[in-house]
Amino acid sequence: MLDIEYDISRKKILMRLKRIEGQVRGVQRMVEEQAGCKEILTQVAAIKSAMSQVGIMVFENHAQDCISRAMNEENKEDSFKEMVDLMAKLIK
Repeated sequence: MLDIEYDISRKKILMRLKRIEGQVRGVQRMVEEQAGCKEILTQVAAIKSAMSQVGIMVFENHAQDCISRAMNEENKEDSFKEMVDLMAKLIK
């Protein structure tokens, strides 16, 4: 992967994580202020979805790296197994 592409992806991931951090703080405030369960759960669902998207972005970057590495290695099965193991962790 090109360094420029990695930097752009890293910046996008960091921006999303900062947004998620703000959402988590918002939920914390909502709990402290005894907001309604419906509003809190709506925000929790949004946070879970946002974290899933971050996981997908990180996995995509890693998968691209694994694929390019595997093309240059004799033991492609290890790289493939690594990708499958990481995907399994992501979808749990």
